[in-house]
Amino acid sequence: MHLNKQLKEKIQESMASVLPITAIVFLLSVTAAPLDPGTLVLFLFGAILLVVGMGLFTLGVDMSMLPMGEGVGVTISRSKYRLVPVLVYFLLGILTTMAEPDLQVLSKQVPAIDSLVLILTVAVGVGLFLVAATQRIQRGIPLRRLLLAFYFAVFALAFLAPNNFIPVSFDSGGVTTGPITVPFIMSLGLGIASTRSDKNSASDSFGLISLCSIGPILCVLLLGIIYQPTQTVSAAAAVPEVSTTTLAAQYFAQSLPIYFEEVAGALLPITGLFLAFQLLTRRFRRGQLLRIGAGLLYTYLGLVLFLCGVNVGFMPAGQLIGAAIAAGTRSWLLIPIGMLIGYYIVKAEPAVAVLTKQVEEVSNGSITHRAMGLALSAGVCVSVGLAMVRVLTGLNIFWLLIPGYAISLGLTFFVPNIFTSIAFDSGGVASGPMTATFLLPFAQGACQALGGNMMTDAFGIVAMVAMTPLVTIQVMGLSSILRHKLARRRLRSRMERVEDTVLYFD
Repeated sequence: MHLNKQLKEKIQESMASVLPITAIVFLLSVTAAPLDPGTLVLFLFGAILLVVGMGLFTLGVDMSMLPMGEGVGVTISRSKYRLVPVLVYFLLGILTTMAEPDLQVLSKQVPAIDSLVLILTVAVGVGLFLVAATQRIQRGIPLRRLLLAFYFAVFALAFLAPNNFIPVSFDSGGVTTGPITVPFIMSLGLGIASTRSDKNSASDSFGLISLCSIGPILCVLLLGIIYQPTQTVSAAAAVPEVSTTTLAAQYFAQSLPIYFEEVAGALLPITGLFLAFQLLTRRFRRGQLLRIGAGLLYTYLGLVLFLCGVNVGFMPAGQLIGAAIAAGTRSWLLIPIGMLIGYYIVKAEPAVAVLTKQVEEVSNGSITHRAMGLALSAGVCVSVGLAMVRVLTGLNIFWLLIPGYAISLGLTFFVPNIFTSIAFDSGGVASGPMTATFLLPFAQGACQALGGNMMTDAFGIVAMVAMTPLVTIQVMGLSSILRHKLARRRLRSRMERVEDTVLYFD
């Protein structure tokens, strides 16, 4: 009974997240970007799957991924053998990343390099930086130092890499932190940090996602420098032709087995490692294991429905809407429409709900779920607007990334550590499957209609979505500090006036 109530609440929350973007696309389909009935039916079917899938997924994560990650983090970090945590975290980073659905989508769109080579490169990058991130938490190293050092290395390598390959490299950092890896890695950080008892342990529990996003960028840039790829042409995906609701339902039914297999491949490595961990440590009791098992089933079913919905229903709609607006006489509408879509689409990212909940719990309510949601929406709104400027003008991505990261890293000197850690984690979380399967096709459709270079102008939107929350969330932290200072100043001033009044009457 309690579980049914939780599931009902989760589905209601996911409905509130998905309905705004569904309404926007429906309005666009009857105004600025007419869609054929088949594509619209696919989209609406996809929206239903999103609502149910996201509800099941978030409930499953609460029941399984979070306790699993936290338990592994606590136990492994207390190991007497220093090499054991390093090997476990490295292996965990590689296995979870290789099966990440967003990475599979991106790898198929980079013809210059074999898909398996690109996936392995990204996976090794995540594995290495997951080790670095866990060591940082255990040793209490300030996140700012590592961010400054690693982003300096990123931009130094970017100037040596082929121009056509740079947007893909930065995009690879965003797609690795998807719905499979984010909940587990975040709870892993929480578990490792809980073994410390100092005042900074709460803020240090964040930061794993941010560092795991840098590793793939560095490794893919190195790969581009070594390969020096010349074949960097990418085309938008073919849009399925569906004329009736029956055909739409059949198309979803044919696609579901693909995602059942894909998600099974993504969850099996984590499940296998957890079972091995449980056999060796016996950390969890029978009741806890049954709950985790049920949670994994919910996670599995939820992610299957979610990914089938976004890939089959949302991807064609995003591509056709982008193309229709760009092909019209007022192509500049791409910017405001893109910003509106960006503002609401981040609310439908499954991992965002996990992050905002954990932030509110760790900060004891001082950083609320609502404040985080607004800051993320504002960031993604700006990022999609800037990405559409690039599609329209062909502006080099460096003109946006360098100032963006300079401001982000500069703000780390003025805001509390917890805001820096949360902000840089949020960038990776915001650029999830909704970005890869709706915003990227939206940019690709627009770019193709305008006759632009897909690799340099359309790619990079994931990188932009991952960058702007770094600024908006730290600005939120800065404004919080300024408000508290102003409140203290006003209180001091009132107290001084009261004291003066008392002295006057005395």
